[in-house]
Amino acid sequence: MKAPDFAYERADTLGHALARLAELKDRARILAGGQSLVPTLNLRLQSPEVILDIGRISELRGIRVEGSAIRIGALTRHADLLTSDLLALSCPLLPMAAHHIAHPAIRNRGTIGGSIALGDPAAELPACIVALDAKIVAMSTAGERRIAARSFYTGVYSNVLAPTELIVAVEIPFLKSGERDGFLELSRREGDYAMIGVAARGALADGKFSSLSLAYFSAGDRPLLAPAATRALTGKALDAATLDTAVGALAGELPEHKDLQADPAVRRHLAGVLLRRLVTQMMAA
Repeated sequence: MKAPDFAYERADTLGHALARLAELKDRARILAGGQSLVPTLNLRLQSPEVILDIGRISELRGIRVEGSAIRIGALTRHADLLTSDLLALSCPLLPMAAHHIAHPAIRNRGTIGGSIALGDPAAELPACIVALDAKIVAMSTAGERRIAARSFYTGVYSNVLAPTELIVAVEIPFLKSGERDGFLELSRREGDYAMIGVAARGALADGKFSSLSLAYFSAGDRPLLAPAATRALTGKALDAATLDTAVGALAGELPEHKDLQADPAVRRHLAGVLLRRLVTQMMAA
């Protein structure tokens, strides 16, 4: 299929992009890496009046330390997450996850801001920022606001971003002493959407989690935290009995989610398999 007719504009500065969004509102769609937008246009799932290309706004790229967080510009590509020395040391969860995103051609074009904005329930990076309790930095002509990742998503491909707002960065907490990141997913083939996946950060001491965050993807209509499973694992000796309890708690809190990848029973079973593997992975890190 071919995309519907639209006008194309390129914004060379952030101010230009924000001004046009203020004028166009929901009549515009942002083009960043285009790895999700272009297919949906070709399938006529979207019919915007204007495509606003922000790909040349250099200030929206890069990974740097800012205050007590790592600030990642919205146009930073997935491939850049894989090669960042800063992330490898201070937030290894993102390189772990980026390795699983589709294929090299996609990773070389797709952007972290685009992935976060789209909020595909089966995507890796939205689950990562939820697990990390990151902050999404959004801007409009009215100013800047920071949105907690855990309150950003409202459903399938939906979030709290206003039509006049643009994601400019995401702020990620540093890995603290004693903390470890973990990431696993299961898919039918490398590069396919995951049947189930999990992103995690936890603090381990004396063979126990003193804190833990688990965010599952491809498990519902958005990235899902697993508070019951987290409670079952926190402060306990990580033996077989504890893992059995945590897996049971997880099965009870995951929704009845069915899609082309798996039915609810299969997905719950695989989520439990991943949880056991994840604990082993994080203990060995």
